[in-house]
Amino acid sequence: MTSQLSEDLAGKVVIVTGAGSGIGRATARSFSRAGAHVLGVGRRAPALAETAGGHPGIATLSTDLRAPEAPRQVVDAATERWGRLDALVNNAGATAMMSLADTTTEGIDGLFSLNVTAPSLLASAALPHLLRSKGSIVNVSSTYGHRPLPGAAHYAASKAALEQLTRSWALELAPDGVRVNAVAPGPTESQALTAAGLPAATVEQIKRDEAARIPLGRRGEPDEVATWIVRLADPAATWLTGQVLAVDGGLHLT
Repeated sequence: MTSQLSEDLAGKVVIVTGAGSGIGRATARSFSRAGAHVLGVGRRAPALAETAGGHPGIATLSTDLRAPEAPRQVVDAATERWGRLDALVNNAGATAMMSLADTTTEGIDGLFSLNVTAPSLLASAALPHLLRSKGSIVNVSSTYGHRPLPGAAHYAASKAALEQLTRSWALELAPDGVRVNAVAPGPTESQALTAAGLPAATVEQIKRDEAARIPLGRRGEPDEVATWIVRLADPAATWLTGQVLAVDGGLHLT
């Protein structure tokens, strides 16, 4: 199966957002190893350069996906370079702890602008090209898109929205041959908790608590999630759409 996937991805063009670290970096490199041309998108140019290092199939674009011109800029960068677009991976997202007592307009807007609005507008900009290639969209949700998360309800809600967008787009675009799926990772090694502004001691405690709740007994690695993003995007997955695949060490079963 892995061999077939690599053959089908050779020469395809893929956009991966949030490619500067974690799951996004692993995904961009996995597509590149499979022979695809990859545009890795993120805000931090040095981090993107590290992602692309040693992977000539990866080009990078540093931009804030919340900027009004960003969706068109990203799609144009890929299609002008390689002449087509076969897959869009909406991986970029924000994590924030925000209790109900501390909820603010700015906090809600910050989460939804990056986790819901940005992938929606990017998918819309990419759609004409995906229609031509009969390509696919893979959204990156979270185990908390379908599990409650006390103290971070709006983050969970933003991922729940992304999962419902996945199902709805899948039905909307199925007649045109465009597939839409999502991966819902469980707790995975990345810089997300640190980027959310949590102290180092708090981050380590959260990681220990998460690992203790996961049936397989540990947090995931980015490559373990990237494998399934690549498989969902691959043209070989011809009859799979509208799915939200939990890649979480069994956490969704608890």
